[in-house]
Amino acid sequence: MAAWETVIGLEIHAQLATESKIFSGASTAFGAEPNTQACTVDLGFPGVLPVLNAEVVNMAVKFGVAIGAEITPISVFARKNYFYPDLPKGYQISQFELPIVGKGQLSISPEEGVSKLIGITRAHLEEDAGKSVHDAFPDQTGIDLNRAGTPLLEIVSEPDMRSAKEAVVYARKIHTLVRYLDICDGNMQEGSFRCDANVSVRPMGQEELGTRAELKNINSFRFLERAINYEIERQIDLIEDGGKVTQETRLYDADKNETRSMRSKEEANDYRYFPDPDLLPVAVTEDDIERIKASLPELPEQKRQRYIDNFGLSDYNAELLTASRETAEYFEQALAQDGGQASQLANWIVGDLMGALNKSDLEIQQSPVTPEMLAGLLQRIADNTISGKIAKQVFEAMWQGEGNADDIIESRGLKQITDSGAIESLIDEVIAANPDQVEQFRAGKEKVLGFFVGQIMKQSKGKANPGQVNQMLREKLK
Repeated sequence: MAAWETVIGLEIHAQLATESKIFSGASTAFGAEPNTQACTVDLGFPGVLPVLNAEVVNMAVKFGVAIGAEITPISVFARKNYFYPDLPKGYQISQFELPIVGKGQLSISPEEGVSKLIGITRAHLEEDAGKSVHDAFPDQTGIDLNRAGTPLLEIVSEPDMRSAKEAVVYARKIHTLVRYLDICDGNMQEGSFRCDANVSVRPMGQEELGTRAELKNINSFRFLERAINYEIERQIDLIEDGGKVTQETRLYDADKNETRSMRSKEEANDYRYFPDPDLLPVAVTEDDIERIKASLPELPEQKRQRYIDNFGLSDYNAELLTASRETAEYFEQALAQDGGQASQLANWIVGDLMGALNKSDLEIQQSPVTPEMLAGLLQRIADNTISGKIAKQVFEAMWQGEGNADDIIESRGLKQITDSGAIESLIDEVIAANPDQVEQFRAGKEKVLGFFVGQIMKQSKGKANPGQVNQMLREKLK
């Protein structure tokens, strides 16, 4: 593997979050009965004319502005001709020579403290095809044309990635961005966000690119990484055994963790592109760009830097908190309850909350612990009502639906002991019961202090204030 360099480029298809299709008024809602949301325009009936949905243009420009890309003043739709059973017209309306979004770039961090720029070649608008359903009828394939005409933004990267890990980091970054911009819901299970990966290998140090294979329609980040890694090994083994890589389109089989040949890879001339005579060129003015730029929300990178600068968060926590818009909103809603707890709040969200969400396979917006509930828990730690250790019990009880922090602390009798007299009494009992350890500590064995603290916390059932215990214990042991 060390003798070979991997070259990867991604083509990401983001379904734009419009209510109607790119060239018709048919609904884009997911989950309808097959073939109930494809109108005569989507099916290309004779005499019908496509009409461009203006909102898809706004969404495409919004993406282009967000990545600092060139916006093409006059872009053109073309017909891309090929036959598939689920492409009713026999051609797809797409963009070729003049895409709406030109060159841009995106910064990724594949490792802590490492930054790398990935070039974006273009992002163009196109319509989706229908869907072939292979498992609904014995020995037959069903065709569902509900997706036909659904608006897509195809985001094409430069071949700048050198590992499957980098490709996944880049894909996640695009996924986060389109969701922040509210132009795509990012639902990979429903096909709203799909990746094609162009993978090739070349001897280390060689400038010329190797022959690439395109891995088609991958709909999870985990599968993307596995598919690319498999393909890298396949190509290296093939070349080292004296064979040659064929330029082709391959499918990834997640059950077998392998890629297999689907068809030979077409070139642009195979598609016989020509301008669609039914659609006028799309004009985007400087005023349009400025209007859209002014409407942009705070982007993930800006938010991440703000969290670091304003709240003193670590790069790691800031990155995780801004990885999705919903997580950032949860953090900010909780912070609004008590602005002095930013670092501690971030640690709880990144640690306890995300751990519980992953274990239960929930999204943060489904969390049974609301931002207000978590903020309330941290307030009880801050005012010494409970210790950090007891707070873990309270969090678990909140997760199980027992109420907010105050209710649980009251009903379970978890309030922290802060009374000096009560703590002193506990300390005296433990010291009297352990004379040997007292002598060890006084002889310089500092670690014995932990033994005493443990015994006192055990005696108090975890309720004694640890800070007070440590301070008063040292005084007693002098």
